[in-house]
Amino acid sequence: MGWITMSERDLQRIEVLTDVLAGRRTVAKAGTVLALSERQMYRLLAKYEAGGGGALIHKARGRESNRTLNAGIRRHAIELVRAHYADFGPTLATEVLLEKHDLRIGRETLRRWMVADGLWLSRQLHSHRRKQAVRPCSRAG
Repeated sequence: MGWITMSERDLQRIEVLTDVLAGRRTVAKAGTVLALSERQMYRLLAKYEAGGGGALIHKARGRESNRTLNAGIRRHAIELVRAHYADFGPTLATEVLLEKHDLRIGRETLRRWMVADGLWLSRQLHSHRRKQAVRPCSRAG
């Protein structure tokens, strides 16, 4: 397993927990700083004392989601969209993939895939390009 970098939140927790262990801060005050209950602070302290800073990092960080779809399904869906439904939006493409190809994919998942493969512009990019196209030329005069 490769190295996992700590987030700002993790670093702040380590700093506050170190202060508590050194006696510079009470558990209650540390809980206020980290927005955690006193009970949760004691749990974190025990974890930190037993395993150091690495014990505070969530164990699933850096791992792929259990709900991730197979890469083959993604490839197949994108090929179908590219070949037959390139001018469809994600919502309609999702419905057609289910109806005609018995391929069930969430609309947001398909939208992310389409954006990543350049088949769909995000709403922000789309409106930005539209504004650029409509903007009148400035006259120097």
